[in-house]
Amino acid sequence: MPRINILFALLWLCACNAPAQTPRYSLKQGDPNGIGKWYMGREIAYVMGHQGIGWLERSEREEEENTTALLKNMALKPGETVADVGAGSGYHVVKMAPLVGPSGTVYAVDIQPEMIEFLQHRVQKAQLTQVKAVLNNDSSVQLPKAQVDKILLVDVYHEFAFPYEMAVSMLQALKPGGKLFLVEFRAEDRNVPIKTIHKMGVAQARKEFEASGFVWVENMSNLPWQHCMVFAKPG
Repeated sequence: MPRINILFALLWLCACNAPAQTPRYSLKQGDPNGIGKWYMGREIAYVMGHQGIGWLERSEREEEENTTALLKNMALKPGETVADVGAGSGYHVVKMAPLVGPSGTVYAVDIQPEMIEFLQHRVQKAQLTQVKAVLNNDSSVQLPKAQVDKILLVDVYHEFAFPYEMAVSMLQALKPGGKLFLVEFRAEDRNVPIKTIHKMGVAQARKEFEASGFVWVENMSNLPWQHCMVFAKPG
C-alpha cells in the first residue's frame, strides 16, 4: 500500500476513535504542514516537536511577540490558579509564576514528555514551587474541574488533534466566569512571517470556541504579530 494511503488510513482510525463519536472531523489532503484532518473548515497543523525548544527560547521572541504586553493583558493576581496549555519549554510559565506568587498555582500543561522534563528542570532551578507540570493527552488538559481562573494558549491551539474535545476540557477546568486567552499569529495579516497553517483568524477562532460553549469577550490587538483573543466561561 502506498505510504500516503497508509497515513490517511491511520488518520481515519484516529478520527473515528474520537472521544465523542460525531462527524465533526473530516479527512482530506491539504497543506504539506498539516495532518490532513479538518475541523470546521480549518486544517490542523503538525505539532512542533521538542526539537523546536531553541525557537521557543529565541532571543528575538520578546521583540516579535511582546510577551510583556501579553502578561499585562492577562492581569494576573497573587493567589490565582492559572494554566499554560501547550507550555512547551516553560517560556511563559516562568514569567507567570512570580505574578501569581507563592500562594498561587501555575499548571504547566504539555503533551510531550520531553517538554515536561525540560520545564521541570527549569522551574526547579528557579525554585518556582507554585508551578505544577501536567502531562496531558490529545483530548483533555487533565486539570481539576472548575479550579482555574485563567488559561493561556500561545501558538498551540491550531495544532490540537481534537480541538473540540480540548476546548470542552478547558471550559470544564475554568471556574465560572474564568477567562481563556488564545494567542495565535494573525491569519488576516500577510506580513506576519509565519506559515499559513500556523496562523488563525478571529472569525475562525470564535466559530470554534463558541461551538464548545465559550463566550466571546474581546480581541486585545496590542501584540506585534498575534491576536490575543479572550473568551470566558459563562457564569
